[in-house]
Amino acid sequence: MADQASVLDRSSVGNAPDPDFDWRRIAYLVQVSRALDNLEETRLVPERKISYQFSARGHDMAQVMLGSRLTNPRDATCGYYRSRPLLLSLGVPIEDALGSAMGRAGGYSDGRDIGVVFNFPNPGGVPALPMSGGVGAQYTPTAGWAQAIEYYRTVLNSEAHRDAIAVVLGGDGSVAANGFWAALTIATTQKLPMLFYIEDNEYGISVPSTYQTPGGNIARNLESFGNLHVLSGDGTEPAEAARLVKAAAAHVRSRKGPCLLRLTVPRLQGHSFQDTQTYKSQEFVASEWTRDPLPKLRSYLVGSALDEAEWEAIEREAGEAVEHALAEAQARPVARPETVLSNVFFEGEVQQIGGQWTHGYQAPVAHEEPRPEGQRINMVTAIRRTLDRELEINPRVLLFGEDIGPKGGVHAVTLGLQEKYGIERVFDTSLNEEGIIGRAVGLALAGLMPVPEIQFRKYAEPATEQINDCGTMRWRTANRFAAPMVLRIPGGFFKVGDPWHSQTNEVQFVHNPGWLVAVPSNAEDAVGLLRSALRGNDPVIFFEHRAMLDDAWARRPYPGDDYVLPFGRAEKVREGDDITIVTWGAMVPRCEEAASHVSADVIDLRTLMPWDREMVLESVRRTRRCLIVHEDLKSGGFGAEIAAVVADEAFLDLDAPVARVTMPDIPSPHHPTLLNWAVPSVEKIRARIDDLVGF
Repeated sequence: MADQASVLDRSSVGNAPDPDFDWRRIAYLVQVSRALDNLEETRLVPERKISYQFSARGHDMAQVMLGSRLTNPRDATCGYYRSRPLLLSLGVPIEDALGSAMGRAGGYSDGRDIGVVFNFPNPGGVPALPMSGGVGAQYTPTAGWAQAIEYYRTVLNSEAHRDAIAVVLGGDGSVAANGFWAALTIATTQKLPMLFYIEDNEYGISVPSTYQTPGGNIARNLESFGNLHVLSGDGTEPAEAARLVKAAAAHVRSRKGPCLLRLTVPRLQGHSFQDTQTYKSQEFVASEWTRDPLPKLRSYLVGSALDEAEWEAIEREAGEAVEHALAEAQARPVARPETVLSNVFFEGEVQQIGGQWTHGYQAPVAHEEPRPEGQRINMVTAIRRTLDRELEINPRVLLFGEDIGPKGGVHAVTLGLQEKYGIERVFDTSLNEEGIIGRAVGLALAGLMPVPEIQFRKYAEPATEQINDCGTMRWRTANRFAAPMVLRIPGGFFKVGDPWHSQTNEVQFVHNPGWLVAVPSNAEDAVGLLRSALRGNDPVIFFEHRAMLDDAWARRPYPGDDYVLPFGRAEKVREGDDITIVTWGAMVPRCEEAASHVSADVIDLRTLMPWDREMVLESVRRTRRCLIVHEDLKSGGFGAEIAAVVADEAFLDLDAPVARVTMPDIPSPHHPTLLNWAVPSVEKIRARIDDLVGF
């Protein structure tokens, strides 16, 4: 029981310090952390050299102990905004910690992200995975790293991963977040080597922990949770904290499954520097200061591991180190403003951590011209055959999602792949989209090529935070980390519609920086774009339109096992001189049919990020008319972006207004009669073509 563990561990307070810990280093790093907090609060924030400051006072001692237990370079940890002591224990330079807080070049992000949102590649050591500014977003990527450890052990037979673990830090407020429960489900159902380290300071900003967890004790509530070892105790008592941290790490390293360690700690300052804590009584604040772990650590060590002079020397050494780091940090420049445009996507310099390219992956020789083989096949078969081929030649590829295993997916795309490649490489997940994408982020960071599936476009909504965080990762870490993956999403209408299974809204993904977006209209393009994505070094949204998966028009011969189609290269499915029609996905065959009576360029964009501006502008300047057709809603749809570019760059070449045919601004109706009225039809497209040609 968690409370019993606490009682047993408190009885050891008078024992000699555990020789498995480097107590001098622990004392030094806690003092460094305190000196940093003091420097920021008394000088740098008042001087407006730091905008965001989150004190770690009270959390620091146990965090440093935890960091000392991360000893395998294949370990990884992911924390949150109060986790700087852990970063110090991993070896992050003090000047990087300060320089990042000040937004200077170098450090964690070259000034692109706030300094408390850490990342630390730590070559040769244990990395700190990129943290997020969102509460609870750190849990599922850490679960993905833990699953990658198991994959390296059991499938790739890596001895280096034999006792590796993944550690995630969170506060008591974060245990109410969806990401916490998603990660807990993943870790316990698969018995992953994952340590949940929960710092309970009794408040989530101003909200008591009893608002987050019934009774305010997540450890007690999870004591009966299956496949989870639970420990709980006082993170301010040196002997107790050391024993619990050591026991938790040892449990996970022994491959007995995940562990949750809850340590109670005081938050000795406000949530942030600006927080005056008026929501706490004076008596409560005073009681927190009586639990300060720093004086307890001094009492515990002086007279046993250290003498008084050594403690004072450590304190001076820490203070001098922080002052020296301040001088170095202040000497760093602010990054040149134009550099913020770099590293949204892979630009040729491989990131330090994340993706198969960092592990020596080299794609097979490819060809960009199709080499047709055999009879025409539908898009389902084309996608399945491409996934099959890449699974066969690349052991780092993993497929997962809801119902993609024995069932083969609700659209039959993955049918038979689990039987062929095993449950370790093609597997079903729990019904939690944040868990699906967050897990994929961790797998990608560990060097694998995850291919998660979101069953329908609308179901991606719970995963939007992870999607956004993944896309921005390369940019916000200044190319230190990236998480390349291929996120497959079926969507759009199919015979009927409805608000839940028939949404498109591709523009939302285009608006998430860092994601490539593919929208193939036929089997050949699907093969080429999917293979490019699977062999690439960026995260990709691969949109599979439901109406085209078995559509006769979309069938093409298989273009070859090494056919790749570069992103940003559109295709003219018809060529002509009177009008340019720009479209993608299920609207391509409709536009081709609608334009059969005129001389028209019908351009299938094939990808929306990037999109082929050059082909569109060249065509519009020649035909002098432009019609954009898409299934998505008109207001804010991607067609508006194309229209704006055409108006900006080809206005003087136009003989008619730029026009659009789209869905009205409504959800997808269910009944076929209603759906067919709302979705752009051949008749509606043809009528608009005639209007523009006759303008």
